[in-house]
Amino acid sequence: MRPIHKLVAGAAAAIALTLGAASAQAEYPTKPITLVAPYGPGGAADLHARIVAGAAPAYLKQAVLVVNKTGAAGVVGSTFVAKGRKDGYTLLSARVGSQAGVPAMNPKIPYKWDEFTFLGLTERNPFVLVVKKDSPYKSFKDFEAALKSGTSLSYSSAGVGTLLHLAALVMADKMGVDGSKLTHVPYKGGGKARAALVGGHVDFLWQNLSGVIGAIQAGQAVPLAITTSERFSAVPDVPTVKELGYPEMETIIGWSGIFGPPGMDKAAADRWVATLQELKKDKAFNKLIKGLGSIPDIRSPEDTKSFVKAQYETFRSVVEKLGIEVK
Repeated sequence: MRPIHKLVAGAAAAIALTLGAASAQAEYPTKPITLVAPYGPGGAADLHARIVAGAAPAYLKQAVLVVNKTGAAGVVGSTFVAKGRKDGYTLLSARVGSQAGVPAMNPKIPYKWDEFTFLGLTERNPFVLVVKKDSPYKSFKDFEAALKSGTSLSYSSAGVGTLLHLAALVMADKMGVDGSKLTHVPYKGGGKARAALVGGHVDFLWQNLSGVIGAIQAGQAVPLAITTSERFSAVPDVPTVKELGYPEMETIIGWSGIFGPPGMDKAAADRWVATLQELKKDKAFNKLIKGLGSIPDIRSPEDTKSFVKAQYETFRSVVEKLGIEVK
């Protein structure tokens, strides 16, 4: 029989280990957190990640470090998080293209749209339809008439499966136009897609307002429609798609969020959900998001998943109708 003092010491050690483990879990985070931006520096995912990385440490009491892992229209970075550790120290600056657009077009990528731990939506990015400055289409009605008459038009995008690509197809579908008749000219990034329009190499472009506002203000691009439910203060003269008779086009909207890997540690997930709710009230955070031409919109994990699901299903429907799924 073991001496009583050894039994007591053993029990005390076990209790200490248990309490230590519980304490470590409760103290998340105990080290810096990596936030992966799946697109390049200066893009929407990157800018969003850096705003979150600047604001969240005040509530997390740990640094948030942004790392760009680019490639395959956001798939490389998203896969890195989806297949990574579940401890909450590697998260994703999620974007519409990598999380809804590409999964809708290519079911063979290494993750599904709903495979992630949804921590929260953080912002929405209004999309605008723009034409080149010397375009014969001076209004949306002019543009609509040209499309419906069968006029051959070209558009640029940031790559296959990005929202800039799918936006044109959703638009065509809602307008009853054959999207396969439009000429798609993909580029590596939204900046190059915008440059193609400004340079007169394509007829139109759908892009997030923050990405094209400079060209609009400089008179290099002419906006015809915006996908917000009400007119947007930065471009008050641009009619909404709802005003123009196409409320279904409101699904053409960019967004950012914070996602974790599937099965993410619950304590870490809860801490991030609580942190995002703090950012919802943070004046500096909201000001920076608005400064990008975006709309602060922090949602619960459940509402975030429902929002992404609706957009994914819209894209998937168009992909199936046009038969453009990546085989």
